Amino acid sequence: MADIAAPRSRMLPRVNGSAVVMVIYLAFLLLPIYWLLNMSLKTNTEILGTFSLWPQNPTLANYATILTDASWYVGYVNSLTYVVMNTAISLTVALPAAYAFSRYSFMGDKHLFFWLLTNRMAPPAVFALPFFQLYSSVGLFDTHIAVALAHCLFNVPLAVWILEGFMRGVPKEIDETAYIDGYSFPRFFIKIFMPLIASGIGVAAFFCFMFSWVELLLSRTLTSVEAKPIAATMTRTVGASGVDWGVLAAAGMLTIIPGALVIYFVRNYIAKGFALGRV
Repeated sequence: MADIAAPRSRMLPRVNGSAVVMVIYLAFLLLPIYWLLNMSLKTNTEILGTFSLWPQNPTLANYATILTDASWYVGYVNSLTYVVMNTAISLTVALPAAYAFSRYSFMGDKHLFFWLLTNRMAPPAVFALPFFQLYSSVGLFDTHIAVALAHCLFNVPLAVWILEGFMRGVPKEIDETAYIDGYSFPRFFIKIFMPLIASGIGVAAFFCFMFSWVELLLSRTLTSVEAKPIAATMTRTVGASGVDWGVLAAAGMLTIIPGALVIYFVRNYIAKGFALGRV
């Protein structure tokens, strides 16, 4: 009987310790998001009056308030507008700059590259006042392009650093072959070179989008009414009667969605960036 029981015991599935740790870790990470979703489906009275792991009377009134009140959903439109503008401008500037750093050697190239990275190391608070004074004097205050250009100070160096690493992985012989075949530089760069570094462009676009989306100080300092982002609009939940926790939680859930969608669409590019050691 012992001989028969031994093989059966070996056939029983074993619990992998690393899998258990991973499950606990994921549950720990997802708990704040679940609690935010839980609050967004409750009334303010239920949030303040009772403690429950799920809504007793689920309601979508908080989401309806955000989607029907122009002062709320315009904040999302403003945020998406300057974020997309910043991502496009940052990549447009970073692509030729990264190509120059990866293909040519010139006097002071390493020092210039390091100087670009030092701009990314500085906190946004350092540049809030200079940007405010500059944009107020030239008439760009409270515009989408003002926030988009301000964020370029941080996103362009990061995009150049990421793209330069991907471009160095492309052999220079491809450039020479394209020139021999009669390709002009713009045609070669768009038709041949950019598809080869599509992973790097995806990774750079992801980081530019996420930084610009979550940045608060500059976006609030450089806007007032017309281009106010959603982060500034969320302060409207504080009133004489207290904080409207339900609407604030619903706004937080809707704020997570754009970042989650971007991560979903560029997840393969990010994985390649980690594999190449540039992320």
